[in-house]
Parts: sequence; structure tokens; C-alpha cells
Amino acid sequence: MLITLPVSELTPGMYVDSVTKQHEGINSIKIKTSGLVRDKSIIKRLVSEGVLELLIDFTKGDAPVPAKYKPQSAPKTSNSQKKVEKTPIAISIEQEFAKATVNYDQHGRKLQSLYGDLTSGLSVNIKVLDEIASEIVSSVFRNANAMTILTRIKDKHSYNWRHMINCAIFTAVFAKYLGYEKAVVQELAMGALLHDLGQAKLPQGIFSKPTKLSNNELAAIKKHVAQGLGLVKGEKGITPLMLDMIVNHHERLDGSGYPRGLQAEKLSRPARIMAIVDVYDAMTADRMHQEGDEPINALRYLLANKHLFDGELVQRFIKCLGVHPVGTIVKLTNERLALVLEGNVLNPIKPKIKLFYNAKHNHHVTPKDIDLSEHTQELKILASVKPLDYQINLSRLLKEHLLN
Repeated sequence: MLITLPVSELTPGMYVDSVTKQHEGINSIKIKTSGLVRDKSIIKRLVSEGVLELLIDFTKGDAPVPAKYKPQSAPKTSNSQKKVEKTPIAISIEQEFAKATVNYDQHGRKLQSLYGDLTSGLSVNIKVLDEIASEIVSSVFRNANAMTILTRIKDKHSYNWRHMINCAIFTAVFAKYLGYEKAVVQELAMGALLHDLGQAKLPQGIFSKPTKLSNNELAAIKKHVAQGLGLVKGEKGITPLMLDMIVNHHERLDGSGYPRGLQAEKLSRPARIMAIVDVYDAMTADRMHQEGDEPINALRYLLANKHLFDGELVQRFIKCLGVHPVGTIVKLTNERLALVLEGNVLNPIKPKIKLFYNAKHNHHVTPKDIDLSEHTQELKILASVKPLDYQINLSRLLKEHLLN
């Protein structure tokens, strides 16, 4: 159970997930690590450093949930669930996909315009970003698969703002899966939207270069962290959690990251989540200098590098997205291709799919929905495939099969 508490109610035995509010008068950014509050000296230090509010994970700590939160939080939870469950259970992926498609395109145009403004020297429009984050989170809470499927459509010419949108989507989906309340999911999604904003202040020729970047160019790109911080620090609505995600998304557990080479004990959970999401989307997206890899390979990379990424979070990220994430085209044991529509948390290799193509004779077939987890189902996934290998336009395919 995750509950936001004022620092005055923090007691030894509680497990701090992250800092959610910090005194604005603090000049330097205090990045808080998650961990167990062992004694009162830790609480005193947090107070002295201007911490006002924290997110407490009562499933990890030794302290019980304060009595005052039990009767008050229960009705709030049930009310919010009614709001969420009123539509999400009833809303199919097809229903939400129609709205998500329109919103995704609108988000892209707004971010492209905002990105251009920043490149020209204008200040950041936080209100626009907040609206985009809010719409993404609302969509994810109605049906997490619709927006996620759209992240599979690639366009190397619009990578910068697509990466911002995609990271916000993946972060919202993952945070919801981890059990964060909607307000915190919104904050995390906003942090994801902002994390690479500083790239707009760098020479744009670096990002459009079709060949591998030089060491000097890579060094220049690393400055986007400080540039991003400069763009948003002090802006109304920007929280310590968001700043944490901006500053630390390139840090790694073993201290090999940048800009400060922080190690595991100094990296918060939001920063660890952002690192995973950032690398996953960057690896699977098409960019000017590289073709996107398949999701399963990106997940394998994250899993194989436990010295860089939080192993527990990576495992949960894989369970959340599935071995073959929604929107992926897979080849089956019967020489057919299918589109993954819904993951399976209990058995990630057996998602719900829509069969649509005969790979042996290269032609479309009558679509058929299949749940690979059914006991009578003998079909299995052999591998994921790239749409272009079969001359399949993924954007058109999605619209044909998901738009009513």
C-alpha cells in the first residue's frame, strides 16, 4: 500500500518510496533514495533538508498503516475505483484506441511545436505538458493497451517528441501496474515527458545525423540533463520527483552513469523507473542513426545488466509489458502472423492476439482473436517479427483491425 504522508508523521520502521514535496527554498536539489527509516536521526535530517512530504510503501516497511488513514483512505480508494472501473472494465481496446489515436497525433503536434519554441529560445509551456500528461494517464487508466500499442509505430524523423510521449505512456502504464495512486502516476508521467526536454537546447544537427555520433557529440548530448533542469527548475507545478527524474535518468546503479556518477544507494525508485523506460524506448525506436530493435531484445538487455538497472523493477516491467508487448507482430507455430493485443501478467509468453496473416503464402487472412493462455490452445509464439519484413504497414494494420 502506497500512502503520501507529511514528514511530521514519518516514524522509524516506515519505508520511504520517494520524496513527493520539498521546500522550494532549497537551492540545491536533494535527491532522496528509497529505503527504510531506521531511527529518528534520519527523520531529523529529512526535515533539516526541507522535505515536506513523502510516499510511504507500507508493504515493505515494519510500521503499520496509521489508524487515521485506514477509515479515510478506504472510501477514497473505492470511490476512485468506481470512477476508474465504471469505464475501464467496459471500455475495450477498440473503443479506447479510436480516442488514443487522435490524442497521440495531437500530442505529437503540440510537442513538436513546443520543441521548436524551445530551440528558438522561448520558455517552456508547462501547462501544455501537464495537459498532455493528464490525457495520457486518463487513457491508460481507461485501457492501458490502447496508448501502448501506438508506441510501436515508428518514425525516425519525429523521434525526439515521440520519445517524450512514449516514455510518458510506458511510465504511466508501469506506475499503474506497480500500484501508485493516480495523482502520483500523473506526476511520474509528467517527469517522463520532461526528462529529455533539454535536448531542444542543443545543436539539432547532432540528432539528425545519419551516422554514429563522435565522442565530442556524445559529450555534447550529455549536457541535455543540465539544460533540461535549467528549463523547468522554479516553474510552477514542477515537483522534486520530476526534477529527480530529469537529473538522474542517465545514472546507473554501479556509478557508471552521468552527470554525477551516483550509485545505487543514492538513486530513488522514480529515477530507476525512468532509466528503464528511457532505455527501453530508445532501443526499440527508429532514429536517424539506427533502426529500432525488437522489444524482446531490449528487455533481454535490461535483464542482463543488473549492475546498471534495478533487477526487481526490470522483472516487474517485463511482467507489466509482457515478453511480446502489445502492438508487436509475432510469428506462430502454424506459420501465421498475429498482432499482440493484451498481455498476460501470470504467463507473459501467452498473451491475447489477433491472427491476421499467412506468412507461408504471404497474404492476409480473416482476422481471428486468440487467447494463447487457454488450456485447449496449442499455438505458440515462435518469435517477434518486423512489419516491414512482410511489407506490412503497422499504422494501417492497427487502424484496420482496431478502429470500428
